[in-house]
Amino acid sequence: MDDSAITKLWAPWRMEYILSEKEDKGCIFCIKESKQKDKDLLILKRGKFSFVMMNKFPYNPGHLLIAPYEHISNLEDIRTETILEMMKLKTMSIKALKNVMNPEGFNIGMNLGKVAGAGVDDHLHIHIVPRWNGDTSFITVLSSAKVVSEALDATYDKLLNEFGSIK
Repeated sequence: MDDSAITKLWAPWRMEYILSEKEDKGCIFCIKESKQKDKDLLILKRGKFSFVMMNKFPYNPGHLLIAPYEHISNLEDIRTETILEMMKLKTMSIKALKNVMNPEGFNIGMNLGKVAGAGVDDHLHIHIVPRWNGDTSFITVLSSAKVVSEALDATYDKLLNEFGSIK
């Protein structure tokens, strides 16, 4: 095949992940209370019992995660005040995403257990994935690759500003 006929995709932020050592750094959702590293951790909003963060390897731009501070894997074991706050953060997240990114829909859910698709199966969390008509393209279907069209830093800055303005 002629090399000029091959489509090239530019995703330089993936190189950090590809080249990084894959050592076990512990649970990504067990965060310290210090807000000094919130941007590095992609944390957008902190509540009393839970928080909102961006997915570092998103399915779509604006893919958010909501997790309790408590390291817990079973939904039936979570405290009422924690799940209520997580639902409030979910509503706030949807509002922020609508205002900033104008999605046409959302996938919202939890993968409970490794067999259910959980990448982190011992710390429950909610996924919020904004969706647009046509966001699944031939690339996804043919190559199992996903093109995310905006850099994480740019999305983070827009959403952080919006979360700050939502009451």
